[in-house]
Amino acid sequence: MSTFTPISYTSSDGLALYARDYPAAPSAEGAPARLPVICIHGLTRNSADFDELAPILAAMGRRVIAVDVRGRGHSAHDPKPDNYNPVVYAADVIRLMDELGLSRAVFVGTSMGGLITMTLAARRLDLIAAAVLNDIGPVMSVRGLQRIAGYAGRCNAVASWVDAAAYLRDINACAFPANSDAEWDKWARRAFEQKDDGQLALRYDPNIATAIQTGKLRPTSLAARMAFRRLARRRPTLLVRGALSDLVEQSQANWMRKAAPELQYAEVPDVGHAPMLTEPAALDAIRAFLARVP
Repeated sequence: MSTFTPISYTSSDGLALYARDYPAAPSAEGAPARLPVICIHGLTRNSADFDELAPILAAMGRRVIAVDVRGRGHSAHDPKPDNYNPVVYAADVIRLMDELGLSRAVFVGTSMGGLITMTLAARRLDLIAAAVLNDIGPVMSVRGLQRIAGYAGRCNAVASWVDAAAYLRDINACAFPANSDAEWDKWARRAFEQKDDGQLALRYDPNIATAIQTGKLRPTSLAARMAFRRLARRRPTLLVRGALSDLVEQSQANWMRKAAPELQYAEVPDVGHAPMLTEPAALDAIRAFLARVP
């Protein structure tokens, strides 16, 4: 597994933010430089979710930036919970790109990360060369939203890594029925951190869940549909869907494919919301997709 360099930067409103920077593998002499990839995680996750995918993409000759969205991982918690929304998150990504001198990138957005990518498409399409939407779109199932609202921001501190793994298994087993004990333990060490008193706590501000718990995050909106069409019709876009997904069910995927016939599509068997993108079906689709992107 390749190493990464931590990046610290400051948002336009003064919040300390963090990202991981995976260097691209050296390319053949004379080969054109490949565009970087920016990976954005889901609602309750962090940049560690890409600790297996990012090195694979870096080995393909692409620099990979995996962000901790504000309120998650090593990024600071926002004292104003209303700022936990895709418009502010998108502004943070723009700030990061400015800091790094990046004028364009390929985006990989898991769940909330895909909503951020679509928000960027509405505001700064020039920054997006291509996009992978991981089990997300402008139309979402109420069933999946209700399930996520049922656990997001509601976990108390736990006493052991075994308990942390058990918590993640309880809320995600429907999406990953084949996960082993070792995989749940690996997920726990990404999602939790050990506090000074020895207790383990999730690596996010519970206030990030306010929008979904209060119903402000709606299954669909006109703005989201317009942003998706703008992205998928004007930039190469790949939808990766978990076959067991309760957030992007078959009806939502069908709507997306009809709304944007150019949309590329891959389905990951035996996985729900959201694929880790290292599953063979997902990884094969991403490799083929990126092979056609500068």
